[in-house]
Amino acid sequence: MLLCGGRRFNLLASTTPLSFGTFIKHLAASKSSKLSLTAKSFTASASSKVFSSSRFEALNSRQKEQVHLYIDSLLEWNQKMNLTAVKEESEVMERHVEDSLSIIEPIRTSYLSHCGPSSENLNLVDVGSGAGLPGVILAIASPGWKVTLLESLNKRCSFLEHVVSQIGLSNVQVKRERAEKLGQDVCFRESFDVAVARAVAEMRILAEYCLPLVRTGGIFVAAKGHDPQEEVQRAERAIQLMGASLLQIRCGIVLFHIVVTKGCDHGSDWFIVDSHSKHGQRTAIICLKGKPTPKKYPRDPGTPAKIPL
Repeated sequence: MLLCGGRRFNLLASTTPLSFGTFIKHLAASKSSKLSLTAKSFTASASSKVFSSSRFEALNSRQKEQVHLYIDSLLEWNQKMNLTAVKEESEVMERHVEDSLSIIEPIRTSYLSHCGPSSENLNLVDVGSGAGLPGVILAIASPGWKVTLLESLNKRCSFLEHVVSQIGLSNVQVKRERAEKLGQDVCFRESFDVAVARAVAEMRILAEYCLPLVRTGGIFVAAKGHDPQEEVQRAERAIQLMGASLLQIRCGIVLFHIVVTKGCDHGSDWFIVDSHSKHGQRTAIICLKGKPTPKKYPRDPGTPAKIPL
């Protein structure tokens, strides 16, 4: 039961187990109607200005200062190398910082529900970190987390090392390597509680990049755009081969206008939250790793992208 705007709404929790195929059918139904899923729902609205700054405003003064230092460095270095298409501080804040901050709640909620008793000291890897998004922002907002920024390009690693030093982040290490190689390195393989990836590759490729790095009982979180159902469906085999299963799809992690439904599948819950901003809907796809990844994965560098599972 939820109270919203003085009215009470029920969020239906299905007691019928859902197969992956049934889950996809439910998700596909949401395309034609925001309220077409088999659950009662509610809507709420708020000004975009309030929501776009809400997570940033929750940071303390030191963390806010670190975010601003990061943005200043990003825009300065972006003049000499291609780090982001965004040119203005306000747009970096709205499109990148808020988007990165919005991943924290799904990580914490999923981890506490399925992986461990605390989410305060996670060991997390940001695969294909690029300009440090979301990894640097996660490290700022969650100083108890140990964050590894995995990036294969020298120039980007130089920027990451500079910005980590500039900000003073003692909980971050930069690792220059391909994900396929790190996943076969015994020092890193299956050593992370959480792997995250944002704007790197399609889901079936990401599964092979990221899940070999995640310990059994850990989670992989992929930040995606709107309407991920076909991509998720194509990735089903790859996710299972890596020893994992789909846990949640959380759509609209940048919240403006919200529609929520809830269901359950053998104790694992999934949420569909439809939202809209001027930059489009955002989605978090969350996978729970239930068993070790076979030793043959990840395959040789370049193979996952050329021949996806």
